[in-house]
Amino acid sequence: MRNGQTHLFIPGPTNIPEAVRQAMNVPMQDMRAPDFGDLTLPLFPGLKKVFKTDSRVFMFPGSGTGAWEAAISNTLNTGDKVLMSRFGQFSHLWVDMCERLGLDVVCIDVDWGKGVPLDEYAKVLEADKTHEIKAVFATQNETATGVTSDIAGVRQVLNALDHPALLFVDGVSSIASIDFRMDEWGIDLAVAGSQKGFMMPAGLSMLGVSEKALEAHKSGRMARCYFSFEDMLKMNDDGYFPYTPPTQLFYGLKKSLELMEEEGLENIFARHNRLAEGVRCAIAAWEGCRLCADDTKWHSDTVSAIVVPEDVDAKDVLSIGYHKYRTSFGAGLARLSGKVFRIGHLGDLNEVMCLAALGAAEISLYEAGAHIELGSGVAAAQAHFAGTAGASMKIAAE
Repeated sequence: MRNGQTHLFIPGPTNIPEAVRQAMNVPMQDMRAPDFGDLTLPLFPGLKKVFKTDSRVFMFPGSGTGAWEAAISNTLNTGDKVLMSRFGQFSHLWVDMCERLGLDVVCIDVDWGKGVPLDEYAKVLEADKTHEIKAVFATQNETATGVTSDIAGVRQVLNALDHPALLFVDGVSSIASIDFRMDEWGIDLAVAGSQKGFMMPAGLSMLGVSEKALEAHKSGRMARCYFSFEDMLKMNDDGYFPYTPPTQLFYGLKKSLELMEEEGLENIFARHNRLAEGVRCAIAAWEGCRLCADDTKWHSDTVSAIVVPEDVDAKDVLSIGYHKYRTSFGAGLARLSGKVFRIGHLGDLNEVMCLAALGAAEISLYEAGAHIELGSGVAAAQAHFAGTAGASMKIAAE
């Protein structure tokens, strides 16, 4: 007998609010109907509020990877030199995509546990006197390692050197969850996905595109078809799309944007920080465990990658959690397999959900052989949540 629910604490897809799930429960409809724009047109300004931009936001059917490809193929040319850094599985995959699409990648490898290396970026860009580097890439939140990077700092480096490169940002596990300011930070292409902070199923990617990027698009000659900006530009302003769109996901996005508007972006960011701090307090209480992020400046408010003791296999923690306690945690990816498991703490989440995640992680660690005191992490998180409850209520009231 399997009573109760199965718990999902991976860093995406995240839990879907019941209101969003119900909003998507609609019959199929004509995506060429005269009134289809009544559904779709309000979504664009709603997304602009979340991205904090006055520029254009496109929506493509597909995961964030699709928006990665759209951003690259519409604004760059084969052979263009780009600057990137690699410090986790997803930043690695971005580098891999750029290489496979024929770009000349200058890649700075960073220890997995750190983030975008601003000093190294500055050195490379300062040496680029003829501005051969056409784009700089930065992953704001590396989901594999639980590391958040300083995107405003990347813009400061570019501005200080008066370098004209486009700034690409992977915000898949950050946008709608932690502070993101597309226009203020001078971001030219910003990638997001429906399955993270937007609290929806996977299948819809969002791409913020600056005026500078749209201008670069005019001289872009890289092959593209499905992800063509031209086709979107011809139809989006009337609320339509160049191919069959994911209508049900649009209904979900409409409700998700309403929920975010109701809570307020700054409150969302504060909530994520408070919940993440509670999780970090718990991890600090588990003997032999630590965060993969090796400094507080790298700590992610959307996912914690937990390095297990050397005599513990993280795969056992995952297996025990899933099979015995019906709880899914994120696996350690690539070189972190067996060394790390991940707790996603983003999207539709509150204190009690975090405590449930920590309780399941704690007993799974214990049964996998970790020498931790049962209840230690949960108690540490409870103390944090109790001690910060007043501040949380004040933020909500304001």
